[in-house]
Amino acid sequence: MANGVFYGALADHGEHRGKRWYQKIFDWDDDDDDDDDHHIDNRRGSKHSSKRYLNPVSNPTYNEECGACHFAYQPELLPSGSWKKIVAGLSDHFGEEIDLDLESKKIIAEYLKANGAEYSAAKRAVKIMRSLRGQTPMRITDVPYIRHKHQDDDIPADAFQRESVGSMSNCIACHTTAENGIYDDDHVVIPR
Repeated sequence: MANGVFYGALADHGEHRGKRWYQKIFDWDDDDDDDDDHHIDNRRGSKHSSKRYLNPVSNPTYNEECGACHFAYQPELLPSGSWKKIVAGLSDHFGEEIDLDLESKKIIAEYLKANGAEYSAAKRAVKIMRSLRGQTPMRITDVPYIRHKHQDDDIPADAFQRESVGSMSNCIACHTTAENGIYDDDHVVIPR
């Protein structure tokens, strides 16, 4: 009898709504981003109605300046401290010298700072922050959560060396909905 009450209470709890009874009790993989709840969101309407996903890049200056050379990463993929270090180090931006006018640099720095992972309620950003434990990495590929997600047995060993992918930092090579802030496994296509 007590168990029935417990199950009922769990079924009403927002985080567990939509899960099967055994998923409500045992959440074996805290890093599982492919819960069944995104399928429920899909039936209700826009998948962006929940904070399951990162926000698409919304700053035209950042998108234009940074997106001219590489994928314009969502600010929620790193904490604001990391973005601050990256913007401060544009004279040696991963081997390249980036010359931005002061106004563009200010706009980009403010956008990245205000939208860093620690300010996001998106599940992925929360997991990123939890995995960092106070670290401020210079690369998204150095985030423990991101590294963990890319050590999957389903990813071929040579995937990141393929010319079509290049490296783990080329998100859009495999994550077909990355520009929309959606990094679910459902939308991954690893090119040959």
